[in-house]
Amino acid sequence: MGSRMWEIIVAIILGLVEGMTEFAPVSSTGHMIVVDDLLLRSKQLFSPEVANTFKVVIQLGSILAVVIVFKDRFRQLLGLQQEERDPSGESHLKLTQVIVGLLPASILGFFFEDFIDEHLFSVETVAIGLAAGALLMIAADWFRPARPPVTSVDQMTYRQAFWIGLFQCLSLWPGFSRSGSTISGGVLLGLNHRSASDFTFIMAVPIMFGASGLSLVKNWQYFSIDALPFFIAGFISAFIFSLISIRFFLKLINRIKLVPFAVYRIVLAAVIYFIFL
Repeated sequence: MGSRMWEIIVAIILGLVEGMTEFAPVSSTGHMIVVDDLLLRSKQLFSPEVANTFKVVIQLGSILAVVIVFKDRFRQLLGLQQEERDPSGESHLKLTQVIVGLLPASILGFFFEDFIDEHLFSVETVAIGLAAGALLMIAADWFRPARPPVTSVDQMTYRQAFWIGLFQCLSLWPGFSRSGSTISGGVLLGLNHRSASDFTFIMAVPIMFGASGLSLVKNWQYFSIDALPFFIAGFISAFIFSLISIRFFLKLINRIKLVPFAVYRIVLAAVIYFIFL
């Protein structure tokens, strides 16, 4: 098999891993550590700078998938379609509520970005994040409020949006998972699993797009002709598998809840510990 064909296969596999794990509450970071070590570092296909740029590119593929799935919701948030009121007279989710949810993690990430990059991106911290996030998810399922849950993001309050944003701060610890922390927080605050997931995915677009866009600008010089097929294959793969996994996850989450994902995370943390530590 030629080296170029192997690069494309690796790109598709990494795009698959990104797409299947970015929005499920299982930590894409934990999975990418394992797959990156097996397929990128061990084979030394590209320099570390190109490999890191590739991870940004495939994240953009995942973001595009969320935009497609929630296109009507984003049109409504941006005022590109007329807002309708439901029969109860309540209005739809507001863009200001999304901003309120984004503020805590955005502010914390801005001030502690360098510290996180220098001290928290290690195999050991990711394994800890996987296990700790799993415990939060189990707690969310076991201790969620007994009252009838909020079944739509349109019924959310600003207070709930802000507190979910605080839970999102936990995802700044690599391995904790943005989806795991915010869905758990939403469930503990009285949302059902589907509405908490919807709000999680909606918030993910601006925060991921901002972070990925900034990284892309910083690493633009690594877009060479040789690496371009690798980037394109990974982007398309991440987009397709994100589209599949998001739709499947949203249909499934109200039925299976969070505990099965938590169990999987604990197993993954143990695998990472025994392989890398």
